[in-house]
Amino acid sequence: MAAKRKRKKDNKENDNQGFTLNPVVLLQRTLQGRMFLTLEFFKRNWLYVIAVTVMMLMYISNKYVYQSDKAKLGTLKVMLNNANTDYVAASSNYNSRILESQMKSYIDSMGIDLNISKQPPYKLSSKEK
Repeated sequence: MAAKRKRKKDNKENDNQGFTLNPVVLLQRTLQGRMFLTLEFFKRNWLYVIAVTVMMLMYISNKYVYQSDKAKLGTLKVMLNNANTDYVAASSNYNSRILESQMKSYIDSMGIDLNISKQPPYKLSSKEK
C-alpha cells in the first residue's frame, strides 16, 4: 500500500514538471516564477518543436521572397511602360518619315516642282472689319 502511494506521489510530481494546458496551473506557475515549459516537455516533444520551428522559418522566408518578387514586378512594369512609350514614339517617327519620302517620290515622278518649306505655315486673313 505504501508503494502505491509513493508511485501516485511520483506520478503527480512528474505531471507537475511537464507542460500542461490547464490555465489555473499555468497561472500558478507564472505567479510563483516557475517555468511552465520545462526540459521534460522539450525531451518528450522534440520532433514537434523542430517541425514548428522549421515551418516558421519557411513562412518567414516565403514572405520575404514574395515581397522581393513583388518589388521586382513593380520595377518591370515601369520598365515595360517606358519601353511601350519609346516604341510608340519611334513608330510614329518612322511612319511620318516613310509617308514624307513616299509623297516626295510621287511628286517628283509627276514632274511637279514642289519643295519642303523651311518656314512654318501661316494663316491668311482679310483685313476687312
